[in-house]
Amino acid sequence: MFIQTESTPNPATLKFLPGQTVLEAGTADFPAPEGAVASPLAQRLFAVEGVTGVFFGTDFVTVTKADSIDWDHMKPAVLGAIMEHFQSGQPVMADGAMQASSGHADHDGEDGEIVGQIKELLDSRVRPAVAQDGGDITFHGFERGVVYLHMQGACAGCPSSTLTLKMGIENLLRHYIPEVTEVRPVGV
Repeated sequence: MFIQTESTPNPATLKFLPGQTVLEAGTADFPAPEGAVASPLAQRLFAVEGVTGVFFGTDFVTVTKADSIDWDHMKPAVLGAIMEHFQSGQPVMADGAMQASSGHADHDGEDGEIVGQIKELLDSRVRPAVAQDGGDITFHGFERGVVYLHMQGACAGCPSSTLTLKMGIENLLRHYIPEVTEVRPVGV
């Protein structure tokens, strides 16, 4: 098994491509070890000293590390944990664990059509590009012209994430949907 590694805009995060499907659909975010019970792979990765976050996409695993440890010391252990997991035959997500979804929050209200347009633009234009960097951005809410987005994986805590939100995503949404006046991140 050959696992490719790619850097991300977030220096604390690396993207690992195992060359096979990680999740059939959607994403799964494990920002802390406590949530890892839903995934044997996430549990294995959190057992590596210095791992502070794990994120799964359809064909990649993004791992975030503590600032106090260098990737040079951690990378071999992370690669080993991913390889061991896929060779073990265990599932990525435990039986009965909440399967990954589209990630978007539901929105009830009179803005339903606008919210649908926002989600469509995120899915078609933003999320594929962000996935290339080992992360995801999902819709969290829309209120009085402000779109609230949740950043996951490499995007969470990335130094360039504010710039991406303001200059990229906000400009895109404002261009196509005049009702959008601002985009803000939320922590969930």
